[in-house]
Formats: sequence, C-alpha cells, structure tokens
Amino acid sequence: MPVTKERFRQEYITKLELMYGDDAGHTSSLEKYNALVSLVRDYLAQQWKKTRAHYRRTGTKQVYYFSIEFLLGRLLGANLFNLGLTEICREALAELNIDLHELEKIEEDPGLGNGGLGRLAACYLDSMAAKNLPGHGMGIRYRYGLFEQRIIDGYQREFTDDWLMDGFYWDIRKPAEAVEVRFGGRVRIKSNGKTQYIHENYETVLAVPYDVPVAGYRNGLVNTLRLWSAEAKLSDIACHSDESKDCQKAVEFNHAVEEISNILYPDDTTYEGKVLRLKQQYFLVSAGLQSILRNYKEQNGHLKELPQKIAIHINDTHPVLTIPELMRILIDEEKLEWDEAWKITVETISYTNHTILPEALEKWPVDLFKQVLPRIYMIVEEINEGFCRSLWERYPGEWDRISAMAVISYGQVHMAHLAIAGSHSVNGVAALHTEILKHKVMRLFYEFSPEKFNNKTNGVTQRRWLAQCNPPVAALITDTIGAEWIESPQHLIKLKQYVEDSGFQQYLSRAKLQNKVMLAKYIKGKYDISLDINSIFDAHIKRIHAYKRQTLNILHIMDLYNRLKDNPLLDITPRTFIFGGKAASNYHIAKATIKLINSLAQTVNNDKSIHDKIKIIFMENYNVSLAELIIPASDVSEQIPTASYEASGTGNMKFMMNGAVTIGTLDGANIEIKNAVGEENIIVFGLTADEVLQYYRYGGYNPWDVYNSDQRVRTVVEQLINGFLPAGKEVFRDHYDSLLHQGDHFFVLKDFASYVQAQNILEERFRNKARWLKMCACNIAHSGAFSSDRTFSEYAAEIWGVRPQRLGNGNGNRSTGPVN
Repeated sequence: MPVTKERFRQEYITKLELMYGDDAGHTSSLEKYNALVSLVRDYLAQQWKKTRAHYRRTGTKQVYYFSIEFLLGRLLGANLFNLGLTEICREALAELNIDLHELEKIEEDPGLGNGGLGRLAACYLDSMAAKNLPGHGMGIRYRYGLFEQRIIDGYQREFTDDWLMDGFYWDIRKPAEAVEVRFGGRVRIKSNGKTQYIHENYETVLAVPYDVPVAGYRNGLVNTLRLWSAEAKLSDIACHSDESKDCQKAVEFNHAVEEISNILYPDDTTYEGKVLRLKQQYFLVSAGLQSILRNYKEQNGHLKELPQKIAIHINDTHPVLTIPELMRILIDEEKLEWDEAWKITVETISYTNHTILPEALEKWPVDLFKQVLPRIYMIVEEINEGFCRSLWERYPGEWDRISAMAVISYGQVHMAHLAIAGSHSVNGVAALHTEILKHKVMRLFYEFSPEKFNNKTNGVTQRRWLAQCNPPVAALITDTIGAEWIESPQHLIKLKQYVEDSGFQQYLSRAKLQNKVMLAKYIKGKYDISLDINSIFDAHIKRIHAYKRQTLNILHIMDLYNRLKDNPLLDITPRTFIFGGKAASNYHIAKATIKLINSLAQTVNNDKSIHDKIKIIFMENYNVSLAELIIPASDVSEQIPTASYEASGTGNMKFMMNGAVTIGTLDGANIEIKNAVGEENIIVFGLTADEVLQYYRYGGYNPWDVYNSDQRVRTVVEQLINGFLPAGKEVFRDHYDSLLHQGDHFFVLKDFASYVQAQNILEERFRNKARWLKMCACNIAHSGAFSSDRTFSEYAAEIWGVRPQRLGNGNGNRSTGPVN
C-alpha cells in the first residue's frame, strides 16, 4: 500500500509517542529526529525482509564488498529520497510545525571513513542497490571517526570524533550472529594420515555485527552494509577473584579488545600501532568471511561451489587477508586439500588497486605478522612458496625478478603481491592508472598473468551528488529532459542539445547563483567572512597531501595577490578560493600546508587595498555534508595533482556533474573527462604522466632553473620565508626546502607557469557568460558516463558474474515527475 502524507503523519505521531511518551510539542529536536529515523527504518525493514527472502529463495549469486572505509554521509535524506518519500515527509512534518531540513542537520556524518576510498565504497553500495544487484558491504563500526578537525590559530588540531555520542539509529545490532576472531598463540601440527593445524593459547575477540540497510532507488530492494564491532567475551572480562589486580587486568583486556574497532587507521609509526592496525584488518576479514560462509552453508551446503554463489571483492590492500583467511577456513575447518582450496579462493576473490604510492602498497614485517597471526602467516608462507615455484617455472634462474614479485621477501609480507597472486581479477580505477599499473608499478605481474588485469574507471552516484545535493539544477534537468536520468544517468546526454540554449543557460545560471548564496550564508555564519556571490568560486577540497598540490594553488594565489598589490586597479574577476581537507595527524608538511593556507587568508582577507577581489576560505572538518554544500556552489573544480599520482579521483566527477569546470592535470579520470567533454570544456595544464615518469627515471629537472628564470616564482617562494606571511619566517621553511633544496619532487615549480596561464584562460572564459555556461552544461550532459551505476554494472557483468534482480516497486512511490 502506498505511503500517503496522511498515513506518514499519523505513523510519525504514533512513533514519537511510543518512543518518548509525549507529543511533538513536548519533545526535543533530537527526539523528533530519532523518531523519524525509526519510522523510515520501519519502512525499509519491510523491503529488507523481502530482499533477503528473495535472495534465499532464488539462490542468486551475491557479491560482498570488503572495505576498511565506508564514508556514507548523512542517511536520512538519502533513504527518504530512495523510498520516494521526501516530499510526503516534508509536508507531513510541516503540518506538525517540524522542519525536515532542520532534522536532517541533526544527523552526524558517520565516522566510518576518511576520503575518496570510503566515499567510493559508499557510492558503490548505492549503485549496487539501485541497479538491483545482490550485494553487500563489509566494514568496521568505528567507535570514533578518524578525528574532528578544528582550525586553531591557523593550525589543524585533532579532536575525538565522537559521532556515536547520541547513538546511530540506522544500524541494528545482531549479537546472535557474533563470531570469534583469534589472535596470537601458537600453532601445533598434528599428523594422523592427514596434517592438522591446531591453534592454541590464542586471544579471542568477539566480532558483533551491526547491519545498516542500503536502499535501492524506488525499486523495493534493500541490501546490507554489515559493520563489525570488537568486544571482549563476557567470560574474559569477568573478575574471577576478589583481587583488585585481576579486575584491573580484566578492564585493561576489555579496553585492548575494543581498541581494535575504536578508530580508523591507527597510527602505525610505532610497533604497537602496527600491531593494532594489522589486528584491525584481520578482524574485518575474519569476521566477514565467517559470516558469509555460515550463511552460504545454510543455503548451499558444501563450499566447493562457492565461486558460483559468492563473489568477494577487496577494496585496496587493507582487506587482502581475505585470501589466507579463506584458505584457513577451507583447509582447517572444511578439510579441503590445498589445491582445491586455492582454486576456490582465487575464483572467488577479486581486487581493486587504488594507488601507485609506495607507502600505500602495504607491507608488514614478518616477525610482527607471525606473532599476531601465526596460522595465517603459515598459509601466506605456503602461498608464497607456491607462487615462487610457478615464477621459477616461467623464469628459471631470474632471481631478481622472482624476489621482486614474491609475497614474502626481505623480511616483509607484501600485501599487494598477495592480492594479485590470490585473486582472479585485478583492476585499476582509471584508464591511465591501469596502464601505469600494467606497464610500470605492477609490470612484472602483468607480464606473468596479463589476463587478470583490467580497468574499471571510478564513478559516483548521481542520486546523492546531483539529485539530492543540488535540487535547483536537478529540477532544471528534470524539467528539460524528464526524470529518467535519476535511475539511468546515460539520459543526461540529452542535455547536449540545450547547452547553447539561452533559456536553459539562464536557468542554469540562476540555479548556480542560488547555491552560491546558500554557501555564502553558511560561511558568513560560521567564519564571519562575507563573500561576493558573483565572484568565481574556486574549490580545492580533498585530502591534504603533497602530491595533491595545494601548495601550487597557494603559490598562484600569492602571485595574483602580488599583482593586485602592484596595481590595485588591475582588472580581474573577483575570486573566492575555497579549501577543505584533513592532513594525517603525523604528516608534518601537510599540516603546515593548512597553516600556510590560513596564513595567506589572514593576509589577503584583511587587506582593504585589494577591494575584496580575492577571498580565501579554509573550511574546517571537511566531510560529505560539507561537500554537498560546496560542490553545487562551485564554478571551478581544482584537480591539480602531479600527473601519474592520482589513480582516478571522484571529486572531479562530482564537480562536473554539478556544472563546475575542471582545471587540472592530465591525470587519473581527468583524462577521461577531457575526452568526454572535449578540450574546449575543460582547462588542462602541466606535465603529462609520461613526462613526469621520464624525469623520475632519467633526471633532467632542476627547480633552481625555474627559480632563477621566473621572477614570479622567485618572489612567491621567497615570500614563504621572508616574513611576508604573518606566521613568521621559519614556519614554512620545510615548504621552501622541499621546493628548492629537495628537488621539488612533485613538480610544483615546474608546472607553475603553465598553471598561471591556465588560470588566466579560466578567467577569460568566465567573463564570456554564454561560453562559460555552455562549458558548465556540457560537463553536466557528459557526466552520466562517470556514474557509479555504470561502473558497478561493469564489475557485475565482467568480474563477478552477478545478475540484477527484480523485486517490485516497494512502497509504490516510484516517481517519474520532478525530483524531490
């Protein structure tokens, strides 16, 4: 039965009264929010149950997506949207004098991820459900987020992100489905005709699942994100004597166990931190696999047919221990022979590589690995021996090649090598990235098994990143071409015929201005900085890292400011530069970059002589909710990493989807965006990936040559240390040294002139409103190719062999009308 406004209103009143024993006029905003979430979850539960029953009844193949991060963002708006209840809910609550928007703002962003890896995983969950694909997420229910970032005196300060303080009403605890995960101890080998491995004296951690519903777009399908929480067994934390020492030990043990799922990415610069991080990764995969295989056996019996029923995908190297853990279960618990277990494992598991950065290709010291996971180490050792034997058969006598490819070498366990050896598919996430993997970073592996390697260019969900976060533009698109694009983003290409239509351009301009007004209002309220809404809103929002080159952006702003100081009457279009992103707590120069941005902002924003032609804003504690505010308001998308370093990027896709124009290097998915929109609708600059890699291989670049030949470069680099910035002369010495004395590893100075020229072209095009709006419209029109719906359909068909399921229309609220 369809949910009407009257039904929704009455069920909400009943829910509020049952939960809090009072009416809407006498309950807090948090209580109203909790009641609303509970009601929406009830609606989801009906479809959730039907989905699970359908999967059990049909025995359809399912995929499980393991990721250390799931950066979900707020879920209330997303779930209402996917259920088709947004307007019904808004109107029903309005009759009770409750503002839905105000309730949505109460929700904390779940602290389950940090950056692009986690947001990609969240987009993929959305697309899986929207495309009727039977699949689920496996992650960790972190007690605290990475950290809450506050800017104090221009510096990043890290505070506890206590996102669970008021509870999380979207998940359901399932204690009956808890499993045990074992650490440490020793392995005794027993042989009675068949070798047995007996794990003894181990430490047991209880993994308790919390299930979060993942709703498809008005299709009646609800998949599951299962998050695991580490807890101590009651028998382990009970005090067994009157001795206070024993009770203290019990408390300490309980704390140590819970620490496993306390926080994303424990600091691994210490031995203890490495142990904790390795435990965290094994905790996720062991709990997840035990859960998957238990459910599988209830439905299917023997595990020999596992690859026909289950696909397991590992999102980067963090969950690679799925490979030896699946082997452990198949051999030790299911009593399969090694060769059969290995065949099942390889056919079941697939792997996405997300980076070429050496520090992100995880390695673990053998001694540490062996101590924490003794049985798993034995299996990894045997995998390594088998893999090296196969390498020797192909490359006899080539010891250097074999040692470079070994899973265990030079006292380290190489997780990326294990991932490639133990999976049937290895994919990069953009065309260039995949080619670099195949011919540079993983060249030896590609030569050995080229059939494993393939490309799956990343994507983002158009439902959250356009339909939900940008209502003015979404409504314009729907009015122009219909609402099919929400479900089928390829329909966005129909906008191409309107990109030069003056009426469409006028409405698009109004929608962008409306979004800029909203962002300016937020910034004024939080930072007391007034923005010119007719200025160019130029956004650089992403993790703070040297290769992302926030420094290049800042040096250009310094140069622009210098030009204005030399000539206050200089005719430039006013610019608003918006930064956001977190620096890893132990990444010194990245944290200093945040101070650099804020120091320049202090100088520029308070200089009345430039007549507010430049403003700089650093938006603290960047997260999904802030991105949903910034991206629709932005005119320019800064995608300027050193070419060859960015695997794909997904921010670039979100910006283009909202009509921002990319200024960027030819790196990652920027290349594919350029190919889609045409050279005239993107602004590119700088070295290519091949040129960067040639410099790294053969040398030939000296930053002092640029410094000595370009007065602009000399001026801005010296301004880092000559007292020009209010922070003082030595605060940015490391930036100065990295640019000049340490070789400018990321080619900031080398690309400076090209970047400045690109910025000048950008301004010139912005001044021609018709041309600029055509560029914006072209980006929106071509953005359907970068939807995660497309990406995940490719994964399902080409890697996993998973087919869409049809379950019906849920609440009957599937809409073909305007976007809510």
